[in-house]
Amino acid sequence: MASTFSGIEMGKRSLQAHTTALSTVGHNLSNASTEGYSRQRVNLNPTDPLYRPEMNREERPGQIGQGVEVASIERIRDTLLENRILAQGDNSGYWKTRDEYIMMVEQVYNEPSELSVRSLMDKFWEGWQELSIHPEDDSSRQAVLQRGQGLIDGINNRYGRLKEIRTMLNDDVRISVGQVNGILGDISELNIQIEKSKALGDNPNDLLDKRDLLVEKLSGYMNITVDNRDPDEFQIHTSGMHLIQGKQVHYLDTVPNRDNEGYVDIVWKDGGNYADIRNGKLQSLIELRDDDLRGEIQKLDMMTINFTDMVNEIHSQAWGKNGESGVDLFREYRFINNLNGNYDRNGDGEFDSSYIFRMTGTNTLEPKQQPGLSGTLTLSGPSGNIEVNYFPADTVEDIVKRINLSGSEVVARLNRNNELVLKASASAAVENPDFVIRHIEDSGQFLVGYAGILNGSGADNSYDWAQADAVNALNGAEYAVAPLSHPSGWIELNSDVKNDPTMLAAGFGVNGRPAEAGDGSAALAIAQLRNQPVMVGKLTSFDDYFADTVAEIGLKGEIAGRSNEAQELVMKDLKDLQSSISGVNLDEEMTDMIKFQHGYSAAARFVSAFDEMLDTIINRMGV
Repeated sequence: MASTFSGIEMGKRSLQAHTTALSTVGHNLSNASTEGYSRQRVNLNPTDPLYRPEMNREERPGQIGQGVEVASIERIRDTLLENRILAQGDNSGYWKTRDEYIMMVEQVYNEPSELSVRSLMDKFWEGWQELSIHPEDDSSRQAVLQRGQGLIDGINNRYGRLKEIRTMLNDDVRISVGQVNGILGDISELNIQIEKSKALGDNPNDLLDKRDLLVEKLSGYMNITVDNRDPDEFQIHTSGMHLIQGKQVHYLDTVPNRDNEGYVDIVWKDGGNYADIRNGKLQSLIELRDDDLRGEIQKLDMMTINFTDMVNEIHSQAWGKNGESGVDLFREYRFINNLNGNYDRNGDGEFDSSYIFRMTGTNTLEPKQQPGLSGTLTLSGPSGNIEVNYFPADTVEDIVKRINLSGSEVVARLNRNNELVLKASASAAVENPDFVIRHIEDSGQFLVGYAGILNGSGADNSYDWAQADAVNALNGAEYAVAPLSHPSGWIELNSDVKNDPTMLAAGFGVNGRPAEAGDGSAALAIAQLRNQPVMVGKLTSFDDYFADTVAEIGLKGEIAGRSNEAQELVMKDLKDLQSSISGVNLDEEMTDMIKFQHGYSAAARFVSAFDEMLDTIINRMGV
């Protein structure tokens, strides 16, 4: 049988339920501007009725209701939408980072400008052109030296700024890994608190919001997938590896890579294995540092070493106004002070490698002539060796062109004496040094008896850098030891020539005799390098280098900008949709507040009415 005082209990439950509902509305309104907050909704259910037969009067059918209770307070979330945002987060982080740094690189090139390297080099060539017309004029020599110094300063400055951006990227990698580890640690702590709260039967909505916000931020750094199927063990994976498994965390770490100039690799803190980071800010930083910026510096180094090497080649063969010859215009520094280029690469105290940059054949070739030879050249490539076939119908020019288009890291050209010159280009693999010829082999006679570079044919007579004194495989060919790393950072004018401009050579002379006062042949030969096929890597001329460099970085910037803009629009649409579902709507909350306020007032009035009824029973009924 129902209690006389059951109405008071029913009213109390209603007051408590509507108080909780009003508090939840207030909580929503208070967090309307809080990042990552999801609006909460109170679910009200009827309290279980008196359903046992002995507690009901037998003449009354049905059950006696007991009022209302708060069944749960839940977050309003769309799981599928959240997964879509996480899936797009790494793309957004990738393109945003790339767009920011590519813009910095574009500013370095500063094209067109009077201070750009291209403009400075144009003035340098013009100075030599003027000297070829007035070889006896001291002012023309001073102009060449001043423009040469300006060009060197411009190259050094460009290298310094590119190096600064690359170092900035490396610092950003370390900082970002630290931020990722901080996020992982926070998620692990939240997992512990959430697990404890759920064990008590609660819905830790605010804790879940915090965790979801951290997961969303984490997705901007790398590709992640979330597995929440086990309510007791929240999991996050990247590339098949666990980042979070409940309260267990697998942190990342950074370690310097000696082969990559000491720049850091991202590894797993436990075990030190390489971490396969795909997409997101971290991958963008690694690609920018080790592909884009390294490539830009390599191209600048390649242009610089080829430029200085060819100018020195001509200048050293010419005569200065003071009657001296054999003088280099630019000071070059070797990677190793060993005449054969021998180097101890593995650090065991013994020479095990040969660092050679250039080889020049001993024979004079005719570009249009057909050697009438056949065979296969084997040259070092980006990953393994590359074979280049030549045939009896090929001209010398055809074979040279085929070498340059083969994709190998060796380029070829004919110098002013029509001797075959082989040079190393920059290396694609970080473990291989730049400007070092690693392998040259000829199954036939083109590089042997015809060009005069190798001693013999076949693998037994090949040149291979992985040994000391590898130059013994050369057939008397002139060779140059590889330069010190990053020539664009250290190249400089010969101080002797700067101090004595009469040492600046302008003419070749005749039959070994010093050049006459009006001989400007050497100056003209240097000026003509501007448009000659000098092979700066795969590019034909210096002008090609500048045109290609500016166009390539401009294209990268355009792609990064458009991709970032498109990704921002995608994320905006998803965020707007998320906000419409999970965000706090002030109008809706105000409506709920009025509804629950009226419900509370009605419950209070019900309690008052029941109190009056009880007062009648207790105080007004007679004994």
